[in-house]
Amino acid sequence: MIIRELRVTPIAFRDPPLLNADGVHQPHVLRAVVELVVDDGRGGEVTGLGECAGHAWQLDWLTLAGAHLAGIHVFDTAAVGRTVRALLAGRADGVDYGTGAPWRRWADRTSPPESRGPAPIPAPAFDVRRVYAAIEVACLDAQGKLSGVPVVDLLGGRVRDAVPYSAYLFYKWKEHPERNGAPAIGDDWGAALDPDGIVAQARRMVDRYGFRSLKLKGGVFPPDEEIAAIHALRAAFPGHPLRIDPNAAWTLQTSLAAVRELEGVLEYLEDPVAGVADMGALAAHTSIPLATNMCVNSLETMRPALDHGAVRIVLADHHYWGGLRGTAALGDVCKAVGWGLSMHSNSHLGISLAAMTHAAAATEDLAYACDTHYPWNAADDVVAPGTLAFTDGAVEVPRGPGLGVELDRAVLDRLHATYLGLGREHRNDKTYLRTVEPDFDPTLPRW
Repeated sequence: MIIRELRVTPIAFRDPPLLNADGVHQPHVLRAVVELVVDDGRGGEVTGLGECAGHAWQLDWLTLAGAHLAGIHVFDTAAVGRTVRALLAGRADGVDYGTGAPWRRWADRTSPPESRGPAPIPAPAFDVRRVYAAIEVACLDAQGKLSGVPVVDLLGGRVRDAVPYSAYLFYKWKEHPERNGAPAIGDDWGAALDPDGIVAQARRMVDRYGFRSLKLKGGVFPPDEEIAAIHALRAAFPGHPLRIDPNAAWTLQTSLAAVRELEGVLEYLEDPVAGVADMGALAAHTSIPLATNMCVNSLETMRPALDHGAVRIVLADHHYWGGLRGTAALGDVCKAVGWGLSMHSNSHLGISLAAMTHAAAATEDLAYACDTHYPWNAADDVVAPGTLAFTDGAVEVPRGPGLGVELDRAVLDRLHATYLGLGREHRNDKTYLRTVEPDFDPTLPRW
């Protein structure tokens, strides 16, 4: 049951023009699929799956880590973690500063590597956790396959058989605009640029997936317009819990005015302002629970939030909380300090959805529906169909061993070819919005 190798395949899949405080989603999401090949102890092998963001630095660091994992027992995730932390200490941007040897650029494999000088910047712990998390999920998937049990059992067992998710609503353009000679790219969701558009989008999400909670990504339009959208949602869906996330685009003064209009309407308000000081000041003037994935994203950041009385709900994310075990442990910590727990999302496919579902199913005090972008990206899923589905807004925990999902190799190859054809290494919502609105200023707070 020894690790043989780690394969990292960067992919790109379609994404609608979803607006946010930083800008707008580009036509393709960059992501990576991780395959951990493990000796099964009987002369064969199993492969554990993971998924993560496809930024160039993460691809490089995963490649570096993968080159040093061979020989570690797949159940010894502590050794895997130590190896990752030791390798990435003192490194940044995917360069091995110990030897001066750069790591190849994925978007152009054939060109000679660029020479880079040494830099004394250590890899941030936040980013090291992201690298480890992708590998840990693959380890747990392999462990489950070797043991014949689902990952939720490796996390302590299920406390729920299905995990509820929230519809993730976005302001959006009707299409990606014509650009550099390329034609416009439309989708069947259409535009959503006002309260009526948001309600129509929500109705379609609820009708198609059965979601029982609704979240609006805010920070796009002036707060009075977004508050009007929330009230329109309340009128259209009187029994659905509502939440909005302005992504710190509001000032404290604006937020104080907003909560007066949203009292009794919201389930929670997520990151309206930046930093625990302003979050605490706002919390003192509203009964609406404040939630965050921005100012609390590690155990080290919990103490300042507690001192300021800044939040009542944390949004976990296994991609940067150090994996599935770290996410499940966060539930115990939140229970100890009296905080609620939900789950954050970014653009993702089925491997991440399965991992999120296993972690949420094993976390007793995760009492709020989880966020998910999956409906926006499901058409390009690398997971073979038939396992993951929304019923009444919830995903049943896969029953098969490990994550319970299988890789669709043909789709993986297609999305990898798309990635190579793009020649792009990073996500940049700001730059993309400026192609349409050249004067767009990303500085926050905006209102």
